[in-house]
Amino acid sequence: MAETSTRLLALLSLLQAHRERSGAELAERLGVTARTIRRDVDRLRGLGYPVHATRGTAGYRLGAGAAMPPLLLDDEEAVAVVVGLRTAADGSVSGGEEASLRALAKLEQVLPPRLRSRVDTLHGATLRAGAEPGPTVSHETLMAVAEACRRRELLRFGYTSPRGGPTVRTVEPHNLVSFGRRWYLVAFDTDRQDWRSFRVDRLTPRTPTGPRFVPREPPHGDAAAYLARQLSSETWPFRAVVRLHASSEVAADRVWPGMGVLEAVDEHSCLFHVGSESPSDLVWMITSVGLDFTLVSGPGGLVDAFRDQAARCTAAVEDGPSRAR
Repeated sequence: MAETSTRLLALLSLLQAHRERSGAELAERLGVTARTIRRDVDRLRGLGYPVHATRGTAGYRLGAGAAMPPLLLDDEEAVAVVVGLRTAADGSVSGGEEASLRALAKLEQVLPPRLRSRVDTLHGATLRAGAEPGPTVSHETLMAVAEACRRRELLRFGYTSPRGGPTVRTVEPHNLVSFGRRWYLVAFDTDRQDWRSFRVDRLTPRTPTGPRFVPREPPHGDAAAYLARQLSSETWPFRAVVRLHASSEVAADRVWPGMGVLEAVDEHSCLFHVGSESPSDLVWMITSVGLDFTLVSGPGGLVDAFRDQAARCTAAVEDGPSRAR
């Protein structure tokens, strides 16, 4: 009986790892006959696992059933899931914390000691740094928006902007993007005939959703790239573009998330799009990258801000009490 149970677990692990396995391959991997595989498949079905036989290829695949059956995870998968659940328990989706904690409790209860030790070591050595927790989004709102994105259906929602106040928007939803601790919807606004990004915690979906639409190509070819550009430069009152004298791969290691957007030019240079509250802040952000650059475009006062900064640096060296060696 123990041998049969062990073989069933091994069979289930093989079926979970691939979309489809032939009966002959399963029999060879487990060292049994094809007839034994058929009996074991029937046993798995009796336990609630929806194992489907595929015609023509004499194969088997594990499908989706009406209820969630137990899963087999290898060591690395189990550690990854536990770490993910611990992170989600302190996440930005309201209502998800309790579910994450329930799943985490179930999983940690059956973790082997060697894996529990690895998880505890990682958790104990990790600190969450940064600002206070960001705004939370209800699970229902997030799923309603995600479903409209998946179905490619027009979405109407109430939206509260810190500048424009409450409005009702109708959009073609393209993608949900998680950026930092906030959720954003990237969509084409049908009233304004332009692409927009919306904070999901500020919107309230109105049902039912509208008719289906043909998806458009998002700006820059990618919703995440469009959002990054929106958040890092285009929403700021002062914006600039400089040509960095280094490849985008080299520059990427010096630009932190949300600071600006890099645009590859060639193997020796790239464009850096950056925004800030003032020209002097632009100077600080551009020079903090630590690469040679050429100013391409910028607001009035930016050139003077660069000259002022250069004069201060020169004065600090020439007029200081001693020179650094």
